Amino acid sequence: MNMLPIVDHPAAARPFVTNPDRAPWHDKALWFVRSKRDKQASSVPEWEYLRSLASQIKTATIANLGDYLTEFERNATALGAVVHWAADAEEHNRIVLKILRDHDTHRIVKSKSMLTEECGLNPFLEANGIDVVDTDLGERIVQLRHETPSHIVLPAIHLKKEEVGETFHEHLGTDEGAADPKYLTEAARGHLRDKFLAGEVGITGVNFAIAETGGFVVCTNEGNADLGASLPNVHIACMGIEKLVPRFEDLAVFLRLLARSATGQPITTYTSHFHGPRDSHSELHIVLVDNGRSRLRQSDAFRDALHCIRCGACMNTCPVYRRSGGHSYRATIPGPIGSVLSPTRDSSKHKSLPFACSLCGSCTDVCPVKIPLHHQLLAWRKEIGNLKLLSYDKRISMKMASLLFRSARLFSFAGWVGRASLKVLPHWATHHRLNTWTIARELPEPPKESFRHWYAKNRK
Repeated sequence: MNMLPIVDHPAAARPFVTNPDRAPWHDKALWFVRSKRDKQASSVPEWEYLRSLASQIKTATIANLGDYLTEFERNATALGAVVHWAADAEEHNRIVLKILRDHDTHRIVKSKSMLTEECGLNPFLEANGIDVVDTDLGERIVQLRHETPSHIVLPAIHLKKEEVGETFHEHLGTDEGAADPKYLTEAARGHLRDKFLAGEVGITGVNFAIAETGGFVVCTNEGNADLGASLPNVHIACMGIEKLVPRFEDLAVFLRLLARSATGQPITTYTSHFHGPRDSHSELHIVLVDNGRSRLRQSDAFRDALHCIRCGACMNTCPVYRRSGGHSYRATIPGPIGSVLSPTRDSSKHKSLPFACSLCGSCTDVCPVKIPLHHQLLAWRKEIGNLKLLSYDKRISMKMASLLFRSARLFSFAGWVGRASLKVLPHWATHHRLNTWTIARELPEPPKESFRHWYAKNRK
């Protein structure tokens, strides 16, 4: 997928939104996942308490992040792991490449890791002669199609089973026209089994790392992380520095929240704990990555975004994401949380994303760690205005709106003109390319009188 210099979300979303076979189906599929989440949440009486507790744990962790990182490094090293520190994506990629070259490795197997997506690890390694195989089924599908994930938990949610069948026919040799999910899954299993056996190094992400023990946890539904970490003798775990929790007992809070919020399951099928290399012949490397997180930690307005546990619940509920698709965000992490995080990295490039939001607050309602997402998106809109990054037409329209709302008389007069005009103007005069609002919407029939006029007449 081509990355645009400046992300224009409305333009990028248009092909998806206007596709009658795509947008409604995508919307329905994600709402189904959201509904499963709701059933699971309602089955846990202490759900809101868990959300509050998780938020408090994350707040305390981020406030004392330096101390917890030092503790984690000390304990992980004591277990036999080698801990590396990366200031940014480039350093992370160089560290991973050096480990691979030190072991004369040319084939790796990799489980889901949004951090490695963020760092662009796959194209970097491929450019350096390394064969990278994503072993998560959804990730493998989009890798074969030379696409990026459209969702952080359901990377191929934008594809229909028929499209997956075509991809597998082209790359795996399955029967032409086959679209049965069971058949396609069996084909993928056989394909990936050979890749696992040939892999020389396994790379995984990290869902949670525990400062108290120096261990970490990887959550999957397919068991691919276990195979990738167990068959090769070298395991590289890549994690953002915000993935820490202080104590082992804190982990239970997040494990009860994660799967229920992400996919509507009580818990992921596999919750794998790693505490150092598995034996004396194996190596475990842990790469701790900053890549802008320390800068975000200094922001009072957006610091809470570091609480994110990458469950994807905000995407499953967001009316904009559900109807526009993840690729329209042109970002590693799409949806509401991505629209908060992306501008922190490059506010000019991602200036349209905070406006890809109805401010309905549904994302905040479902977030398992209580990130006030819609408030942060509103704050980003203000920040983008302060940075003078708004387009000329939007700046002018905002100034006109400000002038209008400051004067009751002017507001009342404008309302009268609008009602009168809409009654007599033909449809083509109000619905045209210059009016981007009415291109995609039908205006309601104007009322005969304003509420202010009605209230003055009937308040006796």
